[in-house]
Amino acid sequence: MSTKEVIKASSLGKSYGSGAGKFIALKDVSLTINEGESVAIVGKSGSGKSTLMHLLALLDTPDSGSVAINGAETSSLKPREVERLRNKEFGFVFQQFFLNPQESVLENTILPLKIAGVSAGERKRKGEAVLEQFGLLEKSKNKATALSGGQKQRVVISRALVNQPSVIFADEPTGNLDSATGQIVVESLFDMNKSKGITLVIVTHDPELAARCERQILMRDGQIVSQSNSN
Repeated sequence: MSTKEVIKASSLGKSYGSGAGKFIALKDVSLTINEGESVAIVGKSGSGKSTLMHLLALLDTPDSGSVAINGAETSSLKPREVERLRNKEFGFVFQQFFLNPQESVLENTILPLKIAGVSAGERKRKGEAVLEQFGLLEKSKNKATALSGGQKQRVVISRALVNQPSVIFADEPTGNLDSATGQIVVESLFDMNKSKGITLVIVTHDPELAARCERQILMRDGQIVSQSNSN
């Protein structure tokens, strides 16, 4: 496996609120994630795992410390540059689907390409290709609201992959799904990791899902308390 560093977090700190109500979400967290790796971030609610993922994915900014992507420091980037980097390098699969109910399945899928300024014809070609891969091509003109929960999550994965990202962040990707549908989603994510070398970062409560990742990072009270590798 390649040892190229995709994400390097150094001494990250993050808190919310102020005064007596101040909550310290992360304390001095450092972490490196390598190209093609699958990593599970686990811990109880309030342990800081989702906060850590949001900082690694450049969805939020730390109060202290820094995040480097492919060796480049991100703290000095302008908001538009961060958005461009995030859209180019990352795909996202969240427990909440975040699909626009007024738009078609295809329109939801190609949103990252639209943000990136890809031409309409190329957007359609790439969008239909990834939807076909997930058995959703015949649903491409349907409104997102007309889909089942499992189909919606497959649209979310299609959207995450359409821009050919180097990293996919998945936050409780099976949380709203029944076990059979959840299994399909999990297999899709790990297939992308193995066949395309996409780095996979999963936040999960599910020990079975965590065990499928090459590395498990256990968080407690805003800190990494242990890291272990799957055999």
